[in-house]
Amino acid sequence: MTKDKTIIREVATVQELNGCVALQREVFALPELEISPVRHFIVTKHAGGFTLGAFAENKLVGFVLSVPAFCGGERFFYSHIAGVLPAFQSCGIGAQLKWAQREKALSKNVKFIKWTFQPVQARNAFFNLEKLGAIVREYKPNYYGTDYSASNKQGEKIGLDSDRLFAEWNLESEKVEKLAKGEKFVENGEIVQTIETPNNWDELVKINPNKAIAEQERIKKEFQKAFAGNFVCRSFERSENAPRYLLYKN
Repeated sequence: MTKDKTIIREVATVQELNGCVALQREVFALPELEISPVRHFIVTKHAGGFTLGAFAENKLVGFVLSVPAFCGGERFFYSHIAGVLPAFQSCGIGAQLKWAQREKALSKNVKFIKWTFQPVQARNAFFNLEKLGAIVREYKPNYYGTDYSASNKQGEKIGLDSDRLFAEWNLESEKVEKLAKGEKFVENGEIVQTIETPNNWDELVKINPNKAIAEQERIKKEFQKAFAGNFVCRSFERSENAPRYLLYKN
């Protein structure tokens, strides 16, 4: 399946929203109590938010939920859930959903979206920073609680904290504007620090949980020190051996 065979549109009916609930069960290793129910999606819509779905031959294969948010007088969307069925991943559907989310937000005169992701997931880091143009300035230790899993490959409780980075997506920044048009963007600032992360986090958790916990602790301390020094993470460099975050002066 390719992205050319999918349609991105707002999830409109209760039946389609039930598909969002079912998709969460298949994609995320969450207890049933923490699956967002249909009521959550309906309330979000009537509060000013929206849910966009990716449909392949009328089948829901992915979605992104945008929750209206206000903080310090700022109006933005919080991208609470985004997921694509395993059989449809690596087809560009996730990117389609995010760029459609941007267009929908701008149509509502909202110019900023934020969400969280696991600092240890190199693939997500590359997608958020390099494909979408988000930046990171905040690290939240144990955001959801210990052993809260967002990966269907991580089911056993091993004492792992749910640390998260906050992605900040400034929808009209120069970088985001260029990436939205399919153009390249190169950061021209001086790299002041790098932070390495495992290349295959899920595998590390599976084969060596103690090392995984130690790696997470190292990454947390390095990010906290960097952000305390007013650095900002704007880029991510892929590597088979040592993928890494690139940080710049704010």
